Amino acid sequence: MELLAADQRDALFDTFQRDAFHLELRDSYTVDSEDESYQRWKRGEPPDPSDRDRPWLRRMMRITQAGRTVRRVRVITEPISEYIHFEYDSTPENLAAGEDIRWLPRHLVPAEIAFPLEGRDWWLFDDSLVAVGEFDGHGRPLGSRVSADPALLRQCISVRDQLWLSAIPHTEYQPR
Repeated sequence: MELLAADQRDALFDTFQRDAFHLELRDSYTVDSEDESYQRWKRGEPPDPSDRDRPWLRRMMRITQAGRTVRRVRVITEPISEYIHFEYDSTPENLAAGEDIRWLPRHLVPAEIAFPLEGRDWWLFDDSLVAVGEFDGHGRPLGSRVSADPALLRQCISVRDQLWLSAIPHTEYQPR
């Protein structure tokens, strides 16, 4: 599988027809585009109003207003890490753009779940394409590898369906 840069992976959002699902399994990420807002959050400062006009949020709004769904399950360790707390506090912006985000503490993951792809994050597009996130040791994204392998797709669909039912909607989850 060829490694796609972030902008190449993001172009997949312009081509899917129905549903994009993201499984997030890390308790910390280092995303350059979030650095300023993360530092501001750590200092207890309010978000910069321009954060609500980020390209990602604009893309999500365009996609969801066209009737397509974008969903995420964030599998997290409790007590939550500082970064996950930042993500939690920032999630209302994603919800306002139309994403549906749920949280699943690791201790609530059903015992029968076997995470495919060695426990890496992935996006599943229309049950027909999976983009697997690659990260360095500090949680900095390196890119994504895309696959349409039927066996892998079946695994990802099964995991998505099980986790979605177990996960807690953002408005109901209280971080610990």
